[in-house]
Amino acid sequence: MSQPQHLQIAQGDDGIATITITRPKQLNALNSEVLRELSNAAMTLAEDDTLRAVIVTGAGRAFVAGADIAAMKEMSADQAKSFGNLGHQAMNAIEQLPVPTFAAVNGFALGGGLELALSCDLIYLSDAAKVGLPEVGLGIIPGFGGTQRLGRRIGWQQARRLVFTGDTISADEALRIGLAVDVLPADNFLDEVRNVAQTIAQKGPLAVRRAKQVMRRGADLAIGDALKAEVAAFSGLWDTDDRTEGMTAFIDKRSPDFQGS
Repeated sequence: MSQPQHLQIAQGDDGIATITITRPKQLNALNSEVLRELSNAAMTLAEDDTLRAVIVTGAGRAFVAGADIAAMKEMSADQAKSFGNLGHQAMNAIEQLPVPTFAAVNGFALGGGLELALSCDLIYLSDAAKVGLPEVGLGIIPGFGGTQRLGRRIGWQQARRLVFTGDTISADEALRIGLAVDVLPADNFLDEVRNVAQTIAQKGPLAVRRAKQVMRRGADLAIGDALKAEVAAFSGLWDTDDRTEGMTAFIDKRSPDFQGS
């Protein structure tokens, strides 16, 4: 992977990759370069069979404070359309990663920042985090998936409230309405998120990947078709070494040694 200018990508022996957006002076605002780098990083990581989980976070006191408004102000409508498409490409690349993804929201996640978090499977907030979609206050709407992913995450009533008002809400409020999995102390926040990722990384990697796949696809299917997809995925794991190892280890009362095969 070529070294990006606005991201730091770290991957340990445990198979957990951390993507950190590193524009702290701009509160990690998303411009075209950052969006392209996010897309490229996600597509490269997706090809790694040893990958177990991905954590996305921001450097400094913000996760991502939004898109780069100074750059957006001078755009034509055609340029805005291209910018929106670029944002969708980046969010889709994160969303389509084959392993569980964590948004470790360490501070402000506004506009494009919340949309980035919504592209991840699990959202964890520090107790210092603030989130919202303030775009209507700028005379525009969320353009990187917020009008669609938020309602699917928390229900359309609450999503409409946040989009229409442009309100910024606290971490505790986000937890209450189901936007976050948990709120964690700012001290050692990333370590706490990593602990959850490590728990998942120790499970059967093929099973975790398949579970993510059927849950994502099933959300857009009729229940009957979704259940058929589940049975196919369930039985499709039967001839894997991991399935044999997992069940044998359970009977032998020992920890399994999964190899991802």
